[in-house]
Amino acid sequence: MENRSATWPLLSLRAGRPQPFGPRGEPSAIDKQALSEPEFLDFAGFGSDQQGDPRHHGGPEKAVHHYAAEHYSMWAFELSAVPGVQNLAVGGFGENISTYGLTEDTVSAGDIFRLGHALIQVSQPRQPCWKLNVRFNVEQMALRVQTSGRTGWYYRVLEPGWVAPDSNLARVERPYPAWTLSRILNVLYRNRLDTDELRALAAVGALTEKMRQLVEKRLSLRKVEPWARRLDGVSPSQVG
Repeated sequence: MENRSATWPLLSLRAGRPQPFGPRGEPSAIDKQALSEPEFLDFAGFGSDQQGDPRHHGGPEKAVHHYAAEHYSMWAFELSAVPGVQNLAVGGFGENISTYGLTEDTVSAGDIFRLGHALIQVSQPRQPCWKLNVRFNVEQMALRVQTSGRTGWYYRVLEPGWVAPDSNLARVERPYPAWTLSRILNVLYRNRLDTDELRALAAVGALTEKMRQLVEKRLSLRKVEPWARRLDGVSPSQVG
């Protein structure tokens, strides 16, 4: 088992409550606000953080959402010619925490971090959904995010504890160093029916049960699950 220690300071600690979102006013807590005081992180997430759609967001396997701050400058460049882009700053992706120096290329499934007094473990990359289309006011933003590999990722909580806005994130263990999130995303969205990679991914014990089931279903059916409902549920042209 690989064990590497490194530390990254938090740029932002954020939480949100459900508010009406999109043309149908569906509840969403994607608009998370920066916290100024320490927050207790339990197995289900931060105390003041809530989810508008608990079927697909939050819960013990997705208790904390992390998005790499350096990705925002890349999005700003790529979307510079797109009119009306919104929320293209830290917090835009509805993340709970943000740092510089950790990306999908350098974080692996199962990586364990000390965050303040809590202990957390990477559980899976984010699967982008249609709410990003509305959030950023960009047609097919969810698909852009999926294709880019700049998705962000989730943690489960191994040990609850207090987290301050100026806490550090310290990596303490790497049980699956070969399974970077970028490699997982490549299996999910590029080489989608590579049976060797799918079998190997299904054996990664730190992966969430839902993602493991998705991989095993692909292997069984020899076809890729449909993405349209997740990616295109709503487009900006439907808003208003």
